Amino acid sequence: MTLQQLRYLIAVAECGSINAAAGNLYTSQSNVSAAVSELERELGIEIFTRSNRGVTLTNDGTELLGYARQVVEQADLLATRFREKAAPGARLAVSTQHYAFSLAAFVNVVEHFQGSEFEFVLRETTTAQIIEDVSEFRSEVGILYLDDFNERVLRRAMAAARVAFTPLFSADVHVFVGTGHPLAGKPSVRLDDLAPYARYSFEQGTVNSFHYSEEPLAYIPCSKNIRYTDRATLSNLLTSYNGYTLSTGVLTSEMQSGIVSIPLEDAPVMHVGYIMHEERRATRLVERYIAELKRVIAENPSVARD
Repeated sequence: MTLQQLRYLIAVAECGSINAAAGNLYTSQSNVSAAVSELERELGIEIFTRSNRGVTLTNDGTELLGYARQVVEQADLLATRFREKAAPGARLAVSTQHYAFSLAAFVNVVEHFQGSEFEFVLRETTTAQIIEDVSEFRSEVGILYLDDFNERVLRRAMAAARVAFTPLFSADVHVFVGTGHPLAGKPSVRLDDLAPYARYSFEQGTVNSFHYSEEPLAYIPCSKNIRYTDRATLSNLLTSYNGYTLSTGVLTSEMQSGIVSIPLEDAPVMHVGYIMHEERRATRLVERYIAELKRVIAENPSVARD
């Protein structure tokens, strides 16, 4: 069995035709047909049912296709990883929940980098994708939080992905609202105070469990919910509509003009940290990014260092 045979198998399954697959692969129909036949002989199964209208997967073929896609994807990731390792220049890739402080630290690293060749990547994405990115070496470091509600589930997911969590700081949950919000002048608020207002939360895609929510207390019912996928939308909602979101309370300088952070009474504690693959050593850029995270966070009085 070879990677090329598996690539041919995937192409035929996607095209529904050996001839069409051969055209997409810029090879002959006989080469593709021979590769599929060799796989069938080697594995002792029938992969496709042939007819005048094309080919369709058998039950065995469907199962094999799932494995083939995993093998080919892992091979491609392996090749990409070592091509990047051998390439000149510096690289830093970060996957993060939608925190302004993680962006501020990233920008600081970019601004102070002196090299002539580099690749910097910042992915603001879902909790599940952060763990996957770090597990699959697409990102060197990921930023997310744990609390009493999600920690057991997320630590189990991180262990399976072979990534380790290192805490950066702890903070009581705060409520973010716009400066014109009716609650903006309060020294603190209770959950009951939030009931009339819409709750803003980041969309978590296919992994939509409360345990993967970016906002704490997501399991508490709310009759008005607005979901979105980018931080710019959140900022616009907070400054132009009387809703709220729950987060760490860390406001960077660009947020302080239109958004206020209010302590939530009887709030749970969020433990924000970074994850890295167990087999990855921190590069100088990763170390610089973590140092910048700590510096940006230290400027905010509402957090406690772990």
